[in-house]
Parts: sequence; C-alpha cells; structure tokens
Amino acid sequence: MVAPGGSRAHKLVPVTDFADVPDAPKSHDLQLLQGLERDLSALNYTVDGVQELLGGAAYEAFNRDQLVPALLATRDDGGGLATVIRLWLLAEPVSQVALDAALPATALAGLLALGLVQQGTESGTARAAVDLRPYGWPPNRDGSGGADLWVASDLGAHQRSGVLPKDHVLGIGHASMTLAQSTIRPRVERALDLGTGCGIQTFHLLQHAQHVVATDISERALAFTRFNLLLNAGPLRIDREDLEDRVELRQGSLLDPVDGERFALVVSNPPFVITPRHGSERVADQFTYRDGGLPGDDIVATLVSRLPDALAPGGIAQMLGNWEIRGTDGTGADGTGAERSATTASDGVPAWYSRPQSWVPDGADAWFIQREQIGPGQYAETWLRDASEGRDQALYAESYADYLLDFASRNVTGIGFGMIWLRRRPERDGDAQGPRIRRFEEITHTIEQPIGPHLGAAISRADWLASTDLSSTHLLVAEDVTEERHQRPGAEHPGVILLRQGAGLQRTNLLSTELAGFVSACDGDLSAGQIAGALSALLGWDDAGAERRIGLLLDDVRNLILDGFLLPMD
Repeated sequence: MVAPGGSRAHKLVPVTDFADVPDAPKSHDLQLLQGLERDLSALNYTVDGVQELLGGAAYEAFNRDQLVPALLATRDDGGGLATVIRLWLLAEPVSQVALDAALPATALAGLLALGLVQQGTESGTARAAVDLRPYGWPPNRDGSGGADLWVASDLGAHQRSGVLPKDHVLGIGHASMTLAQSTIRPRVERALDLGTGCGIQTFHLLQHAQHVVATDISERALAFTRFNLLLNAGPLRIDREDLEDRVELRQGSLLDPVDGERFALVVSNPPFVITPRHGSERVADQFTYRDGGLPGDDIVATLVSRLPDALAPGGIAQMLGNWEIRGTDGTGADGTGAERSATTASDGVPAWYSRPQSWVPDGADAWFIQREQIGPGQYAETWLRDASEGRDQALYAESYADYLLDFASRNVTGIGFGMIWLRRRPERDGDAQGPRIRRFEEITHTIEQPIGPHLGAAISRADWLASTDLSSTHLLVAEDVTEERHQRPGAEHPGVILLRQGAGLQRTNLLSTELAGFVSACDGDLSAGQIAGALSALLGWDDAGAERRIGLLLDDVRNLILDGFLLPMD
C-alpha cells in the first residue's frame, strides 16, 4: 500500500518474476536474450525489413492474416530473414541448419531454451512455439523517439489449427493499436497498464513514464510481457539486471494488485467482450484475453466507476470497452445512429450512452466516443470467429444460441464499442471540484491517427474555456478547417454552410448564417464579443432580445473552440 503519490513500497503484493512459467517464453537467461537481440537486429527483422522482403501486395495480405502470398514470396529465398519470417510469422517448419545459420548467437539450442521453438515433426526441422514479430513506431520530427522492437505472443488462429486455447495470449491486434494511438501521453512519474497482455501498452508507456506497473490476471501473459521487455531492453531503456527499477509485474484481477495506490496515468485494454455466463462456469472455461468473467458489460462499468479512485488528483485513465444498449435505442435496423445531445431521444427511448453515463462517479470528468454499434447476432459472430470456434460446428451453434439468449434476457438491442477517457478532478483546499467535461458522442467516420494528441488538445481547450472570459478573447480559424457551401442554382444565398476539419476527429459542423459570419471574421483582429456585437447590429437584432441571441451565438462559438474549429490567439 502507498499513500497517494507515494513510493513504490507495495511489498504486501506477492513478488513473482514470471521468468519460468510453463508453456510460455523463458526469460531467466539474460545473455541468451541479449544474443537473440543481436541476431534479430543483424537480420533486419523489422517492420520495414519484412515489408521490403515480402513486397507490398504480400505484406498487405499478411496484415489481413492471409499467409499464402507471403509463403510464395519466401518459398525460394534461403536467406536468414526469410527463414525467421517463415518460422515465426507464417508458422511453417524450417530447417534446423537454416535456423542455426540465421541466428548464430542463439541457434536452435538457445531458441529451445527460451521456449520460442519446438522440434518439428520431420527430422531436422523446427517449428514455432510462439509468434515473434517486429513492432515499432517511427521517430519524431526531430529524429528522436523511434523504436524497432519484437513482440512474442501465442500463435494466432490463422497460424494454427483448432479452436484457440482458453489461456491464449493475444498479440498485436486492432484493439491494442487503437488504445496506443488514442492515449494522451504526458510525462509522468508512475503509470499503470491494467491488463497488459503481451505488454504493448507498457512499451509505449515507457517512452514517457519513469515507472510502470503492469498487471494481468494471466500468469502466462505476464511471462510473455517479461520476455518482451527484456528482449527489447535497449530501446525501452531498461536495465536487464534490474527490470523492477522501471517496470513491476503483478498478477491479479482488475485493480486488486494496486489497491490503495494512485497513478498519474492508467491505460487499459481490459477483457471487455460480453460473454454468456453459466452457473457451472470455471475460470478455465473463459478466454482470459477477452473475457473478464462478469455478466454483460459489468467489467467496463466496474472499471469506469473504480478507476478514478486509482488516479492521483488531475490524473487520467484511458481504456476501450463494450457497452450494452438495452431496449429500443432509436436507431435504424443497421444499428447506426446520430449523436444525441441528451440521455433520452425525442421519442422517449434511451440514447446509447444513458447507461455508460450512469457509471461515471461524481467528481470525475469523462469523455466516451462510440466508434461502432452492432446488433447481437453480428456481435456473436465476431467473437466466435475471433477464437475460431467455427472449426467445431457443434460448439459454434451452441455458443451462438447462448449469445442470443443472453442478450435477449437483458433486452439488449445493440452493443457499442469505443474509447473512454476519465480524469480525477484536481483538489483545492481539500475539496474535489465538480466535473468539467462530460462528453458522450458517436464518431463512426475515419479519424486521423494517432488521435491521442488531438484528444489532449481538446481537453486543454475545455480547461481553458472553463476559466476564460470568451467575449474578450481573440480567435483564429484552425489551419486544417475549410468551409463548404451548397445552394440551389440561381439562389441568392446558400442553403447549407459546413465547416470541415482535415485533421484530428475530422468533424463536420453545420453553421447558421450568423455563426458562419462570426467564423469568417475570426482573423485575430476583433475579440469574440466585438464580432458578436457587430453581427447583432448588422442583422438588426432588437435591443430586447439582442443579449440573449448574442449569448446563444457565443455558446455555439464555445462548441467550435471545444471541437478545434476555432483557436485562441497565443
């Protein structure tokens, strides 16, 4: 236990190093890991190196889990890079002689000791025991911050036969990349990666956090994370002899391993998949990488309600999640719907966020962005396909029916997926301030990635607006914003005026005539109050109603600032 913002003296938590977990990579031999790092670097086993060898079309197909083009591209290539691609990415048996030549510092004996390969079924061959693939990100504009890494995880459904095992450790997936790209990245002393899996979020946190606590309920997942951290010790700035100086690995459910501690930043890609529950169910019956063992969307509700308590004052948490939409949600049969401005639509039915909004505790800021909404049947199909349960037809039919009956029992008509941002409000004079940000919106169109910096800028603008006299502020139109007008041929005035963003969340905003006039005058010369006053006189607003109409106009201007269409002058 530690006091808020305190040290890392958490010794009530059992200490396990996860270096030698059954059926997982071994990370006790540091010299062997260092040798493997040298071998992989010498081969140029990087994202760019693999793409160059495979060629554009085969690499794109590989990223869609289609392996045949890559198999053809490496079929007649006896080089070391082709050997490791076929071994770990394509899950093909390779010659032990070729493997020794490709990885001389490690060789077959070392790979067997690390738990990365197994003896092949044919004499003189080896086959992958894990997926070990390149991962990284480009450097910043100033040339700093780039990384070439390697990530070990279990072989995926496209690399193996049968249904995935229940203790499957997921690799680099769409959800993990979405979270990494959406995370706001302030420099912090302590961060928490809740549900680390194979360690992807921890990799990114180590670029801007001095110390990271990574937790998971799965012992195998923590073994993969430890292996990955030590293999990539150099670019992650970790001392292989003292991993705990920068990263602690703790096993346990949800926030139990960090009970009583607080962090400046928490990220979580939790096991949020909604799964039918059974009375006789055991933990061993659950896919640990996606199923938190709670009914419905309770795991997301629990985290949203509890995470602010794990944050230091001003600290933020970001996570992904699913939420159930119960009863008639006012959307069409295709499961889509427009953003709503209240928790109840005009016809009295619940908006999609009526339940998620109820999870957020008092004193916490929240921003939910729903990126997708699908029906119960499509949801069942998605996750049955994810674990390759269709390879067992009887299991597939039984599980599909379970999903539909489970959703029907709670009157679930849709399931939303999206990004969640939370903040514990700073404290003043010992009292927590009330929430400043409560946003619930649906954005299903393409957005710019990484989106994290844009989310951070939007939150900064909201904080700025809360303490600023807007009427005295001088504004400019953001550089990425364009205006679009539509009118009937021969019409004197446009019928539709739109503002469009080219960056960030790439929003489109419908403007009234007076708001369009306001935006056109935002060149920094006049204050917002002066522009609003001039428009009032130009449009002939009567004295009795002018103040109210100016107030409504400035409310619309605030929204344009929040969304990044207008920016204050420096």
